[in-house]
Amino acid sequence: MHHPSPRSDRWSHCAGPNRRAFLRTVLKGASAITGVTTLLSWEKWAVAVEPSTADRFSLRYLLASCLYGYADLEEILPEVKKTGASAIDLWPKVHGNQREQLDLLGPDRFEELLRRHGVQLGCLTRYDLGPFALADEIRLAARLKCPLIVTGARGPTGLKDADLRQAIREFVEKMKAILALAEESGVTIAIENHANSLIESPDSMRWLAEAWPSRTLSIAFAPYHLPQDTDLLARLIHDLGDKIAVFYMWQHGKGCMTAMPLEDELLQLPGKGPLDFRPLLAALRDIKYSGYSSIFMHPYPRGRPIRENISLVTSEVLQAKSYLEQCFAELG
Repeated sequence: MHHPSPRSDRWSHCAGPNRRAFLRTVLKGASAITGVTTLLSWEKWAVAVEPSTADRFSLRYLLASCLYGYADLEEILPEVKKTGASAIDLWPKVHGNQREQLDLLGPDRFEELLRRHGVQLGCLTRYDLGPFALADEIRLAARLKCPLIVTGARGPTGLKDADLRQAIREFVEKMKAILALAEESGVTIAIENHANSLIESPDSMRWLAEAWPSRTLSIAFAPYHLPQDTDLLARLIHDLGDKIAVFYMWQHGKGCMTAMPLEDELLQLPGKGPLDFRPLLAALRDIKYSGYSSIFMHPYPRGRPIRENISLVTSEVLQAKSYLEQCFAELG
């Protein structure tokens, strides 16, 4: 069962932009009536009653490059801030090819593009490499000041109970050399709960967290691959806590493994399909989640943009973000 966080004072639950607009209106009225001196005193009052933005829970959005298919980085990077994200997640083939584009550009040219558009490299997604062949990627991430690499867990599948728990312990043991390099480099390795992998079920995620050797090994939480049960998902968020490094705002909808009409494919996005994200967001707020949040879906076939052009992709991300922000507003 979901346990909502205790309410704080009334001010902290007012919508920030609306309240700031109200304060601006009051300040304008004060200026017209009493002049600049009074206006300055009202400004000091406004600062005093306006809670610090650091005290309000908000999501740190990460934009997955593969949403745009094989589009050029020079086309995608200007979209990052438009979506409300501050960082980009580079995906390789077959989902996208922006990671390969980085290699063609070279680190210096790539960093120049990031600076030009005011964007950070937040994540390198490397399912293709797997968890045991990340040494070069870790070094590149450190060179580019990228804090996170997401990959999958390689190991036996179909295990349960004690066998699964033991296999996860052995997986973590095998990762120790990679994790040592990651820790030395200031990079976190996040394992996604992916279908048909060692880390797939809620129990496997909990047992990975239990075997957690350090903050260097974390979890990339993908609701898509889990039962679409909000109570279960919220409990799992509480159980994993600060071991979650990236949370995919992604539901199952009608899946992503076969061709289907676009409107059915888009049901993976928040606000489109049936999953109510409010209990999930409440749980993230409860644990004071500070990792990345990625509005996400997969097209079929892979490598295709989720919509017909760049601006339509960005529009879909913004619609999903608007839904999530509305969910926050309803939580109060």
